[in-house]
Amino acid sequence: MENTSSNAPSVLVTGANKGIGLAIARQLGDHGYRVWLGCRDLGRGEAAAAELRTGGVDARVLTLDVTDAASVGAAARRLEGEIDALDVLVNNAGISLGMPFRTSEESLDDIRAMFEVNTFAPLAVTQAFLPLLRRAKSARIVMTSSGLGSLADATDMAGLFWNVAFAGYCASKAALNMLTVKLAKELLDEGIKVNAADPGFTATDLNGHTGHRTVEEAARIVVDLATLGALGPSGGFFHDGHAGQSRHRW
Repeated sequence: MENTSSNAPSVLVTGANKGIGLAIARQLGDHGYRVWLGCRDLGRGEAAAAELRTGGVDARVLTLDVTDAASVGAAARRLEGEIDALDVLVNNAGISLGMPFRTSEESLDDIRAMFEVNTFAPLAVTQAFLPLLRRAKSARIVMTSSGLGSLADATDMAGLFWNVAFAGYCASKAALNMLTVKLAKELLDEGIKVNAADPGFTATDLNGHTGHRTVEEAARIVVDLATLGALGPSGGFFHDGHAGQSRHRW
């Protein structure tokens, strides 16, 4: 049975018509949230929402291109006209372009495009929806980041990421991690928690489905951070397990 109660908490998930975003939306819907799927393509978004509704999730679509300021503004205004407050924002949309091994040969155009989606867009979306988040009793903001954005792991010669290239993608996620910390510090006194989630190497379109984790496994840490209680952390970078127990090095 669909949860259509006006008292149910609301969540907006960007990049939610497939992959990890769709899994996050499904799991939060199963937790009783009213789910808004932020999608560029309305048709794909409607298809994803219909799929969720067949499973009992109260899901609807919000047309949203995270790199288009006009689209972000219009989406924020529309949601403000439909709900009183936004309890959770999950900045999940992301891209990876090219797979160069040498940083000195990586396309600057590709790097700029990745920063637009992976770094600037999450901040722009957060800024636009912050008035709605502030109306919630204890809002949560989750950034879908990556272990590849960890400076500590990138410089560990014995670690898994020592030989990983993809400098532009890694840098865009490292910058996102810094924005997470800065937002968490700013919003701490308002009771809004901001954290970054590392879903791990997950089989999605982003990597040609070469990852070894399922989207359901990847979504769990995001859901954990989205549903944190009052004593939960803020300004952290987390992978598997409960957010209070599993903390990545920045």
